Amino acid sequence: MAEVISLMDIDDDNDNSQSLKPDKGKNVVVSAAPPDTKATPWVEKYRPQSLDDVAAHRDIVETSKDRSLVASPTMFILFVSFAFIRTVVDRLASGNRLPHLLLYGPPGTGKTSTVLALARKLYGNQLHNMVLELNASDDRGIDVVRQQIQDFASTQSISFGPKSSVKLILLDEADAMTKDAQFALLIERYTKSTRFALICNNVNKVIPALQSRCTRFRFAPLDAVHVMERLKHVINAEGLDVPENGLTALVRLSNGDMRKALNILQSTHMASQQITEDAVYLCTGNPLPKDIEQISYWLLNESFTTSCKRISEIKTRKGLALVDIVREVTMFVFKIKMPPDVRIQLINEMADVEYRLSLACSDKLQLGALIAAFTRARASLVAAAK
Repeated sequence: MAEVISLMDIDDDNDNSQSLKPDKGKNVVVSAAPPDTKATPWVEKYRPQSLDDVAAHRDIVETSKDRSLVASPTMFILFVSFAFIRTVVDRLASGNRLPHLLLYGPPGTGKTSTVLALARKLYGNQLHNMVLELNASDDRGIDVVRQQIQDFASTQSISFGPKSSVKLILLDEADAMTKDAQFALLIERYTKSTRFALICNNVNKVIPALQSRCTRFRFAPLDAVHVMERLKHVINAEGLDVPENGLTALVRLSNGDMRKALNILQSTHMASQQITEDAVYLCTGNPLPKDIEQISYWLLNESFTTSCKRISEIKTRKGLALVDIVREVTMFVFKIKMPPDVRIQLINEMADVEYRLSLACSDKLQLGALIAAFTRARASLVAAAK
């Protein structure tokens, strides 16, 4: 049986025999038997364990070594490379002057992994006693803030070693918290004993009062080179058969999201022994690049009726979604040569089609609108050529 260890035990002076109220946060589960690594999602299996593992950008110059760092938990904004962020956080942790953190950016860019690696460096074996982690799956309304979070933050921590340790409260997807819960945090009240690490995708949904009390780090989408490096590490560790075109397809579909890239890799491996480009696109349901080129050719050269018939046929035969076709054709339009005014008008009309599709409008009508947009663009190209 697995033994569940609570993240923070608080003694009850009134009755020690009574059990504590169940935590709504995450608990650390210590399994009696070693976990089955084959059943472990690769996102967790290959999650970085240290700050050095998180920093995939080893070729980027660490420009932070000559910059002064802020010791108090006040706000400063960094729009910099990931190597810079890793170095700043590493030095803040090493100097025992960690501020409140606000990490934001697209999903799958290493925000949570950075904080967890930082916590491992700070606390080591005492991680489960010093960290309270809550994510979107937990109830994080105002009652949780007033009870669980404030109880954890208000208790004094035990110092392990020469440095006086502060506890860490990790609030993943903080932009999903209610406004009342955010106002109730009052993080400056617990600065002496606790640090908060807020993680979110949309920083605009975090109230300004919290933003002003945190050091903000923006995590940009990962470069294709670094996604490919990490994928090659996983491929070699798992002994997978991935040709070059399959690896390129994985990087392209990930769009800088490492979590998405690993999930696609694992799901494709379960469906196919060889992870080729066709297998990756078939697993994800995205249209193949050659299909997009064919569709774009029909849109630019065929009549309205012929284009509508052929695009409808390929949609039915390959199970493609019109919104995916619109997005991929948009990227194709950026690559071909055409007058700027024609391109602007065409992209604008395609954006309207995508927006209407997001509102569940008729696919057939929006396919007609897409073909009509290209018909007008083609007429403008002919007129410009004359």
